Amino acid sequence: MRVVAIVGMAGSGKSEVAKEFEDAGFKRIRFGDITEKEVNRRGWPLNEANERKVREELRREHGMAAYAIMNLPEIDAGLAHGNVVADGLYSWEEYSLMKERYGNDFMVVAVCASPKTRYARLAQRAHRKLTPEEAAQRDKSEIENVNKGGPIAMASHYVINETSIDALKLETRRIIARIKHEQQQTP
Repeated sequence: MRVVAIVGMAGSGKSEVAKEFEDAGFKRIRFGDITEKEVNRRGWPLNEANERKVREELRREHGMAAYAIMNLPEIDAGLAHGNVVADGLYSWEEYSLMKERYGNDFMVVAVCASPKTRYARLAQRAHRKLTPEEAAQRDKSEIENVNKGGPIAMASHYVINETSIDALKLETRRIIARIKHEQQQTP
């Protein structure tokens, strides 16, 4: 069984790529659910500022691999039944923990889009909308404080998402087919 982590900056299309994996039979685990549940538990409005507070607090409390650590039981349970897609791995430490734990059965798919493209998408979102200024601030925080660049640099596969949702889905399906083919070739 494989664990495929989806990485990328906000607005790159990670959730759309993860949905394609889910539609292909992978158990989907969204790392960001931990943040949203904690924001809601505290009775705070769901917005970028509150989400950032929770993310940073959880990482201070549990270390930079916090989200991977907190999701390991769900990932392991999913692997008992098939392949897993981890939607939203962030830090180098999360990547390192997952790579150490799952070895060659762990791979990363990076979803990439320019800041201009991502910021336009984020401004149009129905849920968790960000202004271009908020998006730029989030980029800065994730690069400087969360070590997000490392997992993107170490990806096994890349999806460039600068055009249409149909093109994104098509390229993702090609990657899924390659992953499944590689999986069949591995004894």
